[in-house]
Amino acid sequence: QVQLVESGGGLVQPGGSLRLSCAASGSIFGIAVMRWFRQAPGKQRELVAVITTSGSTNYADSVKGRFTISRANAKNTLYLQMNSLKPEDTAVYYCNAYISQVNYWGQGTQVTVSS
Repeated sequence: QVQLVESGGGLVQPGGSLRLSCAASGSIFGIAVMRWFRQAPGKQRELVAVITTSGSTNYADSVKGRFTISRANAKNTLYLQMNSLKPEDTAVYYCNAYISQVNYWGQGTQVTVSS
């Protein structure tokens, strides 16, 4: 069973930065497509960033140029560096591992961008 635990959320002013972390329970990055999703109040969960097993990345248009997804294989940890944050980035952010057509989710971490 894959377990994912997010951390690093919080309250930040517009224009600020945060780095989210997602600790995985084992060495899954060689077999998992890792993704960050977010869900704002009253809205559907949306895909924010993806990193494949080969290290290729892709981003939602709304965060391109501001967010960076990365991973530290030795630490079994996924990251999302978020810069130039905007109020519309406010949401619960979820880490996701997609392995053999099965989705595994973390519990989520709240990010609030407000002055």
